[in-house]
Amino acid sequence: MGDVDAVAEKLALALNEAGMQRMVARVMAAFLFSDADSLTAGDLQERLDASAGSISAAIGMLRTVALVEPAAVPGSRRAHFRMRDDAWSTLMTGKNATLELMQQIAEEGLAHIDPGSPAHGRLTEMAAFYRYLQVELPALMDRWHASRGDPGSADPEPQLRTAESDTPD
Repeated sequence: MGDVDAVAEKLALALNEAGMQRMVARVMAAFLFSDADSLTAGDLQERLDASAGSISAAIGMLRTVALVEPAAVPGSRRAHFRMRDDAWSTLMTGKNATLELMQQIAEEGLAHIDPGSPAHGRLTEMAAFYRYLQVELPALMDRWHASRGDPGSADPEPQLRTAESDTPD
């Protein structure tokens, strides 16, 4: 296994430990570390030594959360996929519905729990946390887009700081 493959597997393991299904994590890492513009299910099968069914399911999951999309490859009769250029911001923006749902569930739970109970305190914290995220996430995403110089961002001037820019001359 080459150095790049080892790092890709390390990422997949970390994503798996964070709760992502193992094959979905491995396929995502393969897309991230691939030098190709697009990959087919067959490419992934060969690279990951995995079954067609597990690759297909993983691609489906990654498409559902907008990390991967179909890619047109003229002359090819196979379905090609690529990691979206804006995958991370799309993923986070898509979390808004989940954040709202979690807040609503916490608030619904609060209506049925004794205000003096430990559960009430936990649900109050949960509702406040998700309410906070709903307010802050859009502003965070705006700052991210601005730091990238994305068209239509609020401030086209900010530059994303990197480790190299923080080192003294």
